[in-house]
Amino acid sequence: MVLSAVAGYVVVQYDTGGTGGPGCKVVSGKDDGATYEFTPEQAVNAATITAVGTARELPERAVTIALATALQESALRNIDYGDRDSLGLFQQRPSQGWGTPEEIMDPAYAAGKFYEHLEEVPGYTRLPLTVAAQRVQRSGFPQAYAKHEPDATLLAAALTGRSAATLTCEGRPAATRASGADAVRSALARDFGRDTLEPAGAEVDGPASPPAADVAGTGASDGRTVTVPVAPGAGAGRSAGARGWQLAHWAVANASELHIEHVAYAGREWTAGNTDSQWRPSDGKGSADTGDGGAGAVRITTAQ
Repeated sequence: MVLSAVAGYVVVQYDTGGTGGPGCKVVSGKDDGATYEFTPEQAVNAATITAVGTARELPERAVTIALATALQESALRNIDYGDRDSLGLFQQRPSQGWGTPEEIMDPAYAAGKFYEHLEEVPGYTRLPLTVAAQRVQRSGFPQAYAKHEPDATLLAAALTGRSAATLTCEGRPAATRASGADAVRSALARDFGRDTLEPAGAEVDGPASPPAADVAGTGASDGRTVTVPVAPGAGAGRSAGARGWQLAHWAVANASELHIEHVAYAGREWTAGNTDSQWRPSDGKGSADTGDGGAGAVRITTAQ
């Protein structure tokens, strides 16, 4: 019976992207050896929290505070339970005016509500993280947020795009079926807003091709590839390069959920299923970006 229980636990962990299954990793861009490993589920939620923050033109510090808070409150999992009526990534309570249960269980909505309250805290970017988070959360354990600041800082640097080519995932497909490029476009609009797709049009390209393909894409659509034009990102001082790496890291973080098998940007490419899951140099034709913020695009190819 004990062995059966252990086996069942391992199966559940693998199927849900838990500690027993393939995962994601972010490394420091400062060559100081700092790393953080997390599950595909956590990666999707962290990418959404970050995208919502930058869409609101908030600084990286706001994203770090939000990620550390969600790490403490839910371990970056969108849970449907908690203390009393607390729900979701930030354990927000419907009875306290945070929204309906359905709204709070929407990660993009929950992140938006957190940032809405954070922006009301005077000088929050200059406050210690624990103080800023506590002003929003009113937690019974205000010091608990502090232990998550190093990991949240690594995640924020990667997912805002400031730290290039620092987030990788193994890209194991989720149990549910995605719907190719349409699912990617819907998720981009959900997290970043329709403007990400509409100005130059995040095009669905022709037949999926190797990195050497023209980034603009030609031919009849097979519904597998999305090319997202890169312009300077939201927020003061955010370069096109940072915006591009944010989109590229977002795609990798969503690889399991959306069945993404290849991402190319700024002369680098990531491919799902590699044993070391690294960003590798490409021949430069899979992305039009020069690497330091010039004009370009992120190319996202799905497995279906």
